[in-house]
Amino acid sequence: MADPTASKPAAAAPAASATPAAKKQQPASKPGEVVNKSRRGLIWACIWGYLGINFLMFLRFFFPRALYEPNTVFNIGYPADFAMGIDQRYLMTNRVWVIREPDRLFVIYARCTHLGCTPEWKSAENKFKCPCHGSGYDSEGINFEGPAPRPMDRAFISLDPTGKIIVDSSRLFIDDARAGVNHFNDPGAFLSV
Repeated sequence: MADPTASKPAAAAPAASATPAAKKQQPASKPGEVVNKSRRGLIWACIWGYLGINFLMFLRFFFPRALYEPNTVFNIGYPADFAMGIDQRYLMTNRVWVIREPDRLFVIYARCTHLGCTPEWKSAENKFKCPCHGSGYDSEGINFEGPAPRPMDRAFISLDPTGKIIVDSSRLFIDDARAGVNHFNDPGAFLSV
């Protein structure tokens, strides 16, 4: 029987020595907690970033975007200010050409009737040419080549009481043979000079 009692203290000794080893294993599990904390930190950073961006979008709502476009009704001067031919002074500011002929003066709105590009005046060829798809217009804005379906539009033109020319590019006159419409000879489409 001495043997069974002798084996108990021997068994207790490894148990006593196992507890310090178990304590040493506990710090090995702490790096796993550090990884979890860094993951949590990443998730919280994403959540706060998302909320911060939404807050900035909320603030942006109170500062609406505005388009500053040129006025559609503008003054271009007196009829005597324009020489015979095409005047391009108002092309960049108001997207119009002023055309003076011997008996009348009219304004062409510089928009190609194919896809809305701005044609260029080619004085050497005496025509308007659209750089995008090659539509060609004569000096009165009438299409003669390319895919443009109809002539360029003309803007409303009138004289104010002082004799200055007022152009309204929001009121356009069209000529569409397919629809049977021709407003180029209507009052307001030109000025007699």
